[in-house]
Amino acid sequence: MARELVDDELWEIIQPLLPVRQRRKTHPGRKPLDDRRVLTGILFVLRSGIPWEMLPQEMGCGSGMTCWRRVHAWQKAGVWQALHRVLLDKLRGADKLDFSRVVADSSSVRAVHGGKKTGPNPTDRRKAGSKHHLLVDAQGIPVNVILTEANRHDVTQLLPLVEGVHPIRGKRGRPLKKPGSVQADRAYDSRTHRLALEQRGIRHQIARRRTAHGSNLGKTRWVVERTIAWLHQFRRLRVRYERLPSMHEAFLYLGCALICWRTLKNSFC
Repeated sequence: MARELVDDELWEIIQPLLPVRQRRKTHPGRKPLDDRRVLTGILFVLRSGIPWEMLPQEMGCGSGMTCWRRVHAWQKAGVWQALHRVLLDKLRGADKLDFSRVVADSSSVRAVHGGKKTGPNPTDRRKAGSKHHLLVDAQGIPVNVILTEANRHDVTQLLPLVEGVHPIRGKRGRPLKKPGSVQADRAYDSRTHRLALEQRGIRHQIARRRTAHGSNLGKTRWVVERTIAWLHQFRRLRVRYERLPSMHEAFLYLGCALICWRTLKNSFC
């Protein structure tokens, strides 16, 4: 099971990012479970969507609570964001990143247990929900993701998505930070935000509201919808079960990282 979910190449990338645990000198207790085994359990929960307490013990990944604690600790240490950034750097080094344009979109999910960063979902009879705001490159590789309440308007996250892209290295010279162009649907139509992008030297292709359909943006903008579908293939991201927003964000970053890893691995096949 460990080889299926955490192969050797991926583990070599993740292992240096994990914080070193200091064991107590007095009353050290049991030896902590191996990080790779715990990561296997975390990935199994992400892919299958099962509750933590139902994690099969025969997998040898420890208890669900052990995996939950490790996800929480690694999220606080910034492991999942760092993993996403490292893989973006590797994609750029392999010439698999197209930053000539980026595409923004969002998707709402139900939040069954509530918590922070949830709100009445206008698309689901005002039931509690959260929203995934996603920014991808021209090929659909996720470069930034934000979690908000379901009732947060898409356009409010356009600039945070664009400005929140971490400098992407992987090659000699200046890192990638500013895309050539931003594409988005009518939900992002705003004169203020268009001007803000222009002031930053970024072109924009944003469909306008109250105009006839036929902008032809769908011919290139579909990649973000495909990536959202990829993210929601991880069943733990289809519905938000975590009350702590940081836990759901951990799964979001991990999902984005796995999509990057899948793309990188296919490029070497």
